[in-house]
Amino acid sequence: MIVEERKTRSRSGGRSARRALRTAPKHDMLPGLTRGIPVCEVMDGAQVERIDAASMDILENVGVQFRDPIALEDWTRIGAKVVGELVYLDRGLVRELISTIPETFTYHARDPMKNVALGGPHSIFVPMTGAPFLRDLDDVRRNPTLDDLAMFHKLSHMLPGLHSSAHHIVEPYDHPISQRHLRITYSSMKHSDKTFMGMTTSPKNAEDVMEMCAILFGEDFLEDHPVTTGNCNGNSPLVWDETMLGAMRAFCKRKQPVLCSPFVLGGANTPASVPATVAQLNAEALSALAYSQVIRKGAPAIYGHYLSTVSMKSGAPMAGTPEISLMNFMIGQMARFYGIPWRTSNTLGGAKTFDAQAGYESGTNLQSVIHAGANYIWHSAGWNEAGMHCSTAKFVVDAEQCAMAHKMARGVDWGDFDQAVAAVPDVGPGGHYLGHPHTQENFQTAFFMPELFDNNSIEQWVAEGSVEITERALNYARKLLSEYQEPKLDEAKDEALLDYIARRERDIPAADELNQNY
Repeated sequence: MIVEERKTRSRSGGRSARRALRTAPKHDMLPGLTRGIPVCEVMDGAQVERIDAASMDILENVGVQFRDPIALEDWTRIGAKVVGELVYLDRGLVRELISTIPETFTYHARDPMKNVALGGPHSIFVPMTGAPFLRDLDDVRRNPTLDDLAMFHKLSHMLPGLHSSAHHIVEPYDHPISQRHLRITYSSMKHSDKTFMGMTTSPKNAEDVMEMCAILFGEDFLEDHPVTTGNCNGNSPLVWDETMLGAMRAFCKRKQPVLCSPFVLGGANTPASVPATVAQLNAEALSALAYSQVIRKGAPAIYGHYLSTVSMKSGAPMAGTPEISLMNFMIGQMARFYGIPWRTSNTLGGAKTFDAQAGYESGTNLQSVIHAGANYIWHSAGWNEAGMHCSTAKFVVDAEQCAMAHKMARGVDWGDFDQAVAAVPDVGPGGHYLGHPHTQENFQTAFFMPELFDNNSIEQWVAEGSVEITERALNYARKLLSEYQEPKLDEAKDEALLDYIARRERDIPAADELNQNY
């Protein structure tokens, strides 16, 4: 009797039940992207060498200013020419130093199933960070709080196209600046078990991040396992300051990856020329990459940049322009020339709302960084208004766009080619494939079906309320948050992290103006 009942239930589900299971939303993280399509290279070999030669000439003859006494002592110790704060780097020394940077490595997440490779053909998508405002679940622009930051970390955890929870996606204004890095790091660790970023707002803040990582993963584990990422921004043209260099030392000494990122506003702090901008940017990146190996040979480092062009009408940074795409293609070639993983910025937008401008700008950036072969693809979700706000609606749509780009960049799947071609004689002229067994088994994986784009008829769209993309995305974000299940921290580690935060918050003055000293 029991057997018969089970048979009946199986039959009552049948194909429709299997189809429902296959089409149910999945929140499992996509594996790190391994590209299966060619990269776009806009320079020939001679032009790559021309950029390299120009950059090396800048390093040798113009010099780079290191506004940091420890860095100046380090450069002097290894034989670089140091005059005041200017460091003149011999090209042979630079090449020798950067040769010890790993070409590829693996990020280790709290959940080992979410470890991701980086470098070579391996890429990851990372959300935006640093927004002083957000557009919230009601699309209201306002100051963020710690709860808002936690919301974005939860969404990062659930969105398959994102491989990291980043760090301060939005700035939590309800906590003192001087202590904020502790709560931001804890939120990244608590609400997601993906890899995350570490704050580098001061050397001491970076050291706090390293101590918290040691609590979470174990001191010895950090020695050979990258678990987080620090970002060190240069001041273009040709300046590295004490804050960033001190933070870099904190990360490199623990063998944790750093992004060596010149902050480029093309035409404002670089020449008004695409190849000359790349030559300067390349020199700046190489000087920091080389210094990472002075700190500790073999420490992972990533060729970075923040890249924008400047409107000569207003002085405002622009996104999605053709020159940005060209420079990304060129920077990708230079990073591969040196054998170093590289970082870029992804779905940037200057629009004030999640409108057509935001979509065009972000889509242009996304396609160019994918075809440029970028590895650490930062600012992949939420960025709008030149980074002044993180849009909740745009955050979830951007993440879905990353998932679509992930599938495209993997290349053509030939796995079931023979079975699919065998369906052609089954259907024959004038038929259709919708009911064919091969279609029923493969329709979901064969063609990406966006959750957030509406492809129904105008009549159905009107009948369902004429819901446009922003409202649709916000409804989806609410749904995700209602389904969120916290990936619980180990109780002992959680307690140790909270104890560390409490101790450091007792030690650190809450006055915001003292932030740079801690």
